[in-house]
Amino acid sequence: MKKFFVIALVALAASMTMNAQDEVQPYFTVDQLPDLIKCLPAPPAFDSPEFANDMMRFAWGKQQRLDPERAEIAKRDAVWSYEALLAELSVPFGVFISAENTPEIWKLMVTSLATTDPMRVAPKAYYHRQRPFERFEDKMLTDEENDLRGEGSYPSGHTMRGWTAALLLAEINPAAANDIYARGWMYCESRVIVGAHWQSDVDASRVAASIGYAALHNSPEFREQMAIAQAEYLVKTGQASSIEEVMKAKSPKNNKKHGKRGHSRQGYSQMRSGL
Repeated sequence: MKKFFVIALVALAASMTMNAQDEVQPYFTVDQLPDLIKCLPAPPAFDSPEFANDMMRFAWGKQQRLDPERAEIAKRDAVWSYEALLAELSVPFGVFISAENTPEIWKLMVTSLATTDPMRVAPKAYYHRQRPFERFEDKMLTDEENDLRGEGSYPSGHTMRGWTAALLLAEINPAAANDIYARGWMYCESRVIVGAHWQSDVDASRVAASIGYAALHNSPEFREQMAIAQAEYLVKTGQASSIEEVMKAKSPKNNKKHGKRGHSRQGYSQMRSGL
């Protein structure tokens, strides 16, 4: 019976990512990515010191709801869509991210997230951790109880998606990294505030996001699209006249001609400062 339940839960969670995967071609299949069950520790037992911290953070989250501004941010962060997430991160990023306004950045973000999102499915089903609102029969800030009940708390899909997005955007615009990471951190903490996740879910999920982010860089297609997204950012912020101009300046042939190493971080920084 338990085995049947786990299989059914995996199928249900997988279906939640199907729309995104139908629209884009992921850089890797989930089988080609690291297995989070093998990478991450099990969630804390209910009688462990780690869970005592979860309890304290659960109380902290409920206290945060008393701040109307923070509560409203947490509600916005609960919306499960690429549009909602990237609209929030657009503020520290400095450019509004959308399919229309920044098609190359949008393509990178959506394809990357559609690649890494499914990594959460197997550990959610394997551990089937009870969520805070379920354990305490509590009401969430966002009225998500019916959607999330029985879906598994570990790891946090929102946290994985939000922190992966922050890592990607900071790579595109390193100058804004501090603000991007700060907003990404807040986005992750919102899951504790609304009562959807334990703090240990969120902490482990930031690590999971970093694992997925690192794996993306093994894809030549990802690396190429990242370079194009970086070029688009320079164009959008008036630091270059065209994506083609930036890509030509970054090409190995051009760098060799000028005695520079192609695709190095130093070479890219030098190229940016000269625009």
